[in-house]
Amino acid sequence: MVAQTELSEAEVDRVFHALATSTRRDILRRTIEREQSVSTLASEYEMSFAAVQKHVAVLEAASLIVKRAEGRERLVRANPEMIARARALLARYEELWRSRIARLDDLLAEPSPPAGKPAPTGPTSSQRTESQGD
Repeated sequence: MVAQTELSEAEVDRVFHALATSTRRDILRRTIEREQSVSTLASEYEMSFAAVQKHVAVLEAASLIVKRAEGRERLVRANPEMIARARALLARYEELWRSRIARLDDLLAEPSPPAGKPAPTGPTSSQRTESQGD
Protein backbone atom coordinates (compact mmCIF):
# COMPACT_ATOMS: atom_id res chain seq x y z
CA MET A 1 0.00 0.00 0.00
CA VAL A 2 1.33 3.43 -0.97
CA ALA A 3 0.93 6.14 1.64
CA GLN A 4 -0.50 9.41 0.37
CA THR A 5 1.84 12.31 1.06
CA GLU A 6 0.14 15.33 -0.48
CA LEU A 7 -2.69 16.87 1.49
CA SER A 8 -5.81 17.97 -0.35
CA GLU A 9 -6.95 21.57 0.09
CA ALA A 10 -9.76 20.35 2.37
CA GLU A 11 -7.28 18.41 4.52
CA VAL A 12 -4.99 21.43 4.77
CA ASP A 13 -7.94 23.57 5.88
CA ARG A 14 -8.95 21.02 8.54
CA VAL A 15 -5.38 20.65 9.86
CA PHE A 16 -4.81 24.40 10.18
CA HIS A 17 -8.26 24.87 11.73
CA ALA A 18 -7.56 22.10 14.24
CA LEU A 19 -4.18 23.55 15.19
CA ALA A 20 -5.50 27.11 15.50
CA THR A 21 -6.55 26.62 19.13
CA SER A 22 -4.09 26.16 22.00
CA THR A 23 -6.34 23.60 23.72
CA ARG A 24 -6.35 21.39 20.63
CA ARG A 25 -2.58 21.73 20.23
CA ASP A 26 -2.22 20.70 23.87
CA ILE A 27 -4.54 17.70 23.41
CA LEU A 28 -2.47 16.67 20.40
CA ARG A 29 0.75 17.00 22.40
CA ARG A 30 -0.68 14.89 25.23
CA THR A 31 -1.84 12.18 22.83
CA ILE A 32 1.57 12.09 21.13
CA GLU A 33 3.09 11.27 24.50
CA ARG A 34 0.61 8.44 25.19
CA GLU A 35 -2.88 7.22 24.41
CA GLN A 36 -5.45 8.73 26.79
CA SER A 37 -9.14 8.47 27.44
CA VAL A 38 -11.31 11.45 26.62
CA SER A 39 -12.37 11.60 30.27
CA THR A 40 -8.71 11.76 31.39
CA LEU A 41 -8.10 14.55 28.92
CA ALA A 42 -11.21 16.39 30.13
CA SER A 43 -9.95 16.30 33.71
CA GLU A 44 -6.91 18.33 32.64
CA TYR A 45 -8.90 21.37 31.48
CA GLU A 46 -11.16 23.90 33.14
CA MET A 47 -13.99 23.26 30.72
CA SER A 48 -16.83 20.83 30.42
CA PHE A 49 -16.42 17.26 29.24
CA ALA A 50 -18.60 18.14 26.23
CA ALA A 51 -16.26 21.01 25.29
CA VAL A 52 -13.25 18.69 25.39
CA GLN A 53 -15.18 16.17 23.28
CA LYS A 54 -15.76 18.89 20.69
CA HIS A 55 -12.04 19.70 20.59
CA VAL A 56 -11.27 15.99 20.17
CA ALA A 57 -13.84 15.79 17.35
CA VAL A 58 -12.12 18.66 15.48
CA LEU A 59 -8.74 16.93 15.81
CA GLU A 60 -10.29 13.65 14.70
CA ALA A 61 -11.93 15.31 11.66
CA ALA A 62 -8.48 16.59 10.70
CA SER A 63 -7.11 13.03 11.13
CA LEU A 64 -4.54 14.34 13.60
CA ILE A 65 -5.82 11.92 16.23
CA VAL A 66 -7.50 8.53 16.15
CA LYS A 67 -10.24 7.59 18.59
CA ARG A 68 -11.18 4.02 19.48
CA ALA A 69 -13.62 2.41 21.87
CA GLU A 70 -12.44 0.19 24.68
CA GLY A 71 -15.41 -0.83 26.77
CA ARG A 72 -17.19 2.31 27.86
CA GLU A 73 -14.17 4.53 27.33
CA ARG A 74 -13.03 6.34 24.21
CA LEU A 75 -9.27 6.29 23.87
CA VAL A 76 -7.44 8.91 21.83
CA ARG A 77 -3.96 8.76 20.31
CA ALA A 78 -2.09 10.94 17.86
CA ASN A 79 -1.97 9.88 14.22
CA PRO A 80 1.74 10.00 13.30
CA GLU A 81 1.02 9.59 9.57
CA MET A 82 -1.08 12.76 9.38
CA ILE A 83 1.34 14.65 11.60
CA ALA A 84 4.16 13.68 9.20
CA ARG A 85 2.10 14.79 6.20
CA ALA A 86 1.36 18.15 7.87
CA ARG A 87 5.04 18.54 8.75
CA ALA A 88 5.98 17.85 5.11
CA LEU A 89 3.55 20.55 3.98
CA LEU A 90 5.10 23.06 6.38
CA ALA A 91 8.58 22.06 5.18
CA ARG A 92 7.53 22.85 1.59
CA TYR A 93 6.23 26.26 2.70
CA GLU A 94 9.50 26.87 4.53
CA GLU A 95 11.55 25.97 1.44
CA LEU A 96 9.42 28.27 -0.70
CA TRP A 97 9.99 31.22 1.64
CA ARG A 98 13.69 30.47 2.06
CA SER A 99 14.16 30.51 -1.73
CA ARG A 100 12.27 33.81 -2.00
CA ILE A 101 14.41 35.35 0.74
CA ALA A 102 17.57 34.07 -0.96
CA ARG A 103 16.50 35.70 -4.24
CA LEU A 104 15.78 38.95 -2.41
CA ASP A 105 19.21 38.76 -0.73
CA ASP A 106 20.80 38.30 -4.16
CA LEU A 107 18.96 41.33 -5.54
CA LEU A 108 19.98 43.46 -2.58
CA ALA A 109 23.61 42.34 -2.90
CA GLU A 110 23.88 43.61 -6.50
CA PRO A 111 25.93 46.81 -6.63
CA SER A 112 23.89 49.92 -7.21
CA PRO A 113 25.11 52.79 -9.43
CA PRO A 114 26.79 55.72 -7.67
CA ALA A 115 24.45 58.45 -6.49
CA GLY A 116 23.54 60.88 -9.24
CA LYS A 117 24.63 58.60 -12.10
CA PRO A 118 22.02 56.58 -13.95
CA ALA A 119 22.56 52.86 -14.30
CA PRO A 120 23.95 51.85 -17.72
CA THR A 121 21.28 50.54 -20.05
CA GLY A 122 23.20 49.94 -23.28
CA PRO A 123 26.23 47.81 -24.13
CA THR A 124 29.35 48.22 -22.01
CA SER A 125 32.38 50.05 -23.41
CA SER A 126 34.18 46.74 -24.10
CA GLN A 127 31.13 45.45 -25.99
CA ARG A 128 31.06 48.67 -28.10
CA THR A 129 34.79 48.31 -28.95
CA GLU A 130 34.31 44.69 -30.02
CA SER A 131 31.39 45.55 -32.29
CA GLN A 132 33.29 48.47 -33.89
CA GLY A 133 36.21 46.23 -34.83
CA ASP A 134 34.05 43.94 -37.01
